[in-house]
Amino acid sequence: MTSSPFKVFMERHKKTKTGLLLLVLLGAALVFSIGVLTPAISVLSSIDGLQVQLQNRHTRMVVFLACLVLIGHFVLQYRGTHRVAFMFAPVVILWLLSTTGIGIYNVIKWNPRVYQALSPYYIYKFFKYTGRDGWTSLAGLFLCTTGSEAMFADLGQFTAGSIKLAFCCIVFPCLVLQYMGQAAFLSKNFSAAPLSFHASIPDPLRWPVLVVATLAAIVASQSVISATFSTVKQCYALGCFPRVKVVHKARWVRGQVYIPEINWVLMILSLAVTVGFRDTNRLANAYGSACMALTFVSTLLTSLVIYFVWNQSLFLALLYVLFFGSIEIIYLSSACMKIPNGGWVALMFTTVFLAIMYVWHYGSRKRYLYDLHNKVPMKWILAQGSSLGIVRVPGIGLLFTELANGVPPTFTHFLTNLPAFYQVVVFICVKTVPLPYVHHKERYLIGRIGPKSYRMYRCIVRNGYKDVPNSGDDFENDIVMSIAEFIQMEAEGFTNLDAPVDGWLAVVRTSEKFGKRLARSESDSKEESCSSSFPITGSCSKSPALQKLQSMYEQESPDLNYRPRVQFKLTDTKFKDLRVKEELLQLLEAKCAGVSYIIGHSRIKAKWNAPFLKRFVINVAYSFLRKNSRSPAVFLNIPHICLIEVGINYYL
Repeated sequence: MTSSPFKVFMERHKKTKTGLLLLVLLGAALVFSIGVLTPAISVLSSIDGLQVQLQNRHTRMVVFLACLVLIGHFVLQYRGTHRVAFMFAPVVILWLLSTTGIGIYNVIKWNPRVYQALSPYYIYKFFKYTGRDGWTSLAGLFLCTTGSEAMFADLGQFTAGSIKLAFCCIVFPCLVLQYMGQAAFLSKNFSAAPLSFHASIPDPLRWPVLVVATLAAIVASQSVISATFSTVKQCYALGCFPRVKVVHKARWVRGQVYIPEINWVLMILSLAVTVGFRDTNRLANAYGSACMALTFVSTLLTSLVIYFVWNQSLFLALLYVLFFGSIEIIYLSSACMKIPNGGWVALMFTTVFLAIMYVWHYGSRKRYLYDLHNKVPMKWILAQGSSLGIVRVPGIGLLFTELANGVPPTFTHFLTNLPAFYQVVVFICVKTVPLPYVHHKERYLIGRIGPKSYRMYRCIVRNGYKDVPNSGDDFENDIVMSIAEFIQMEAEGFTNLDAPVDGWLAVVRTSEKFGKRLARSESDSKEESCSSSFPITGSCSKSPALQKLQSMYEQESPDLNYRPRVQFKLTDTKFKDLRVKEELLQLLEAKCAGVSYIIGHSRIKAKWNAPFLKRFVINVAYSFLRKNSRSPAVFLNIPHICLIEVGINYYL
């Protein structure tokens, strides 16, 4: 199947790829901006009803109460929404029914003929009499639908059918009746326009509706905050966001995460815009600008999905973007008129978030290209012999690299400064694939580097952008089991024995024999033993210095005393090739001796003759982000006692 000229054009031109990347990052940056503005405008607008009760005399009290609600909401984020999720549906239903009832009451009391406004004729009549002012008001009209999007679609825990059913049968009728009621009220009380919703509520119901409105605002804020966390995690997994701590607990909803750094940043910025603006009008201008821009970006990206992912015709994709995009451009142009009156805040937040993501992606990409161009030639590896010209000590060394093939320069840098390494070397490459989740059976790709006597392996760990990395113990055990399975698959003829020394990889699945040929058992004993049904040559214990260090570490971290110890043993002692048995025994012996994690701690600098902009981005912006982001060991769940960091300078 030949590619279309448009696809070929997109693939061959670097600028088009950069433009597409910026468009995607712009959409993510707009999500972050909405994550800042939604809690502020939702909570402030719900508590704004106090001004009707207090007759506009205590604006500071309204702002103060809004700040208290925001602080409490963000402080409780670390506990997850699973504790209060059962309240979301009743709160939203109660909110929709109460606003519907108020709308019907206002229609009957103030202007029963307001239903005529549903006729499209009044659209023409509205623009005929208002002219340019009517076009400017479109930015405010767009806000009539953004609340429903925040309450339902952004939660991401519903099917498309349930969202359509809820919107068509419940949300849309409730919104229409509510806005008809406000229109009927304003037709007789135009002076109450600034607070029309709260002013139209009957006096006996104002306090109960105020409470329900505040709860509904919290639900809307929670959905957007959760969406922001998920977006940050996915951007980070795809290499477009600085390293942050991602918290996920098994009892939470799958895919739901909590990111402490992002949570506090959102709280500080939400409080800042709440205290800075103090009224919902300018906040609405900023919020509307961000929502409208995000809608337009989503339309552009959806057209690309129609063409590239769904393999539809280019004509259909263009028809889609022309139809919806032309409507959205009208609203977006109206929102641009609001930039001087509050819209600049959304523009500022979006620009800052976009710059952070692009700088991080640019620096990470340059660092990867440096590793790719300076990887160790296989001729050098083969020339050193099976010992690599160094002392091979007991244990397994897991060396993390971003390269899917070849040996990274970090390895030779380590050997140059410390000419000793572990008897089993595994190069770990963690890759994020464009899928939400990867099944455990297809997660590990195992290969061999060099001849069998080198005991060097490659493992590519494939994670989805919503997957949560395994903890240290589980990861080690999975790697050992996968390598053992690979060795036996290779011996049974599933591999090409004449394959190149670095190029063949196999997906290690859970086969019928997997788990029967290599068994593992768990023990709660503090002493780590290697008892098995076969003899092991060589020492299976850690050095006295390492044992002393581990005991000190366990005293400082009591939780380690209760970790189950995993022991491996071969259940099948009959092998046609004794070399396979020997390799498996050495693997288990190395696992028993201990596992160490080696990661590169690089210091990146631009060359002195590089352009000024590149030197600023690499030396200042990217370095600042790296210094203030989490260590790779945090994301990879590497225990500190097993971590070795190799310092290396990169000059780009």
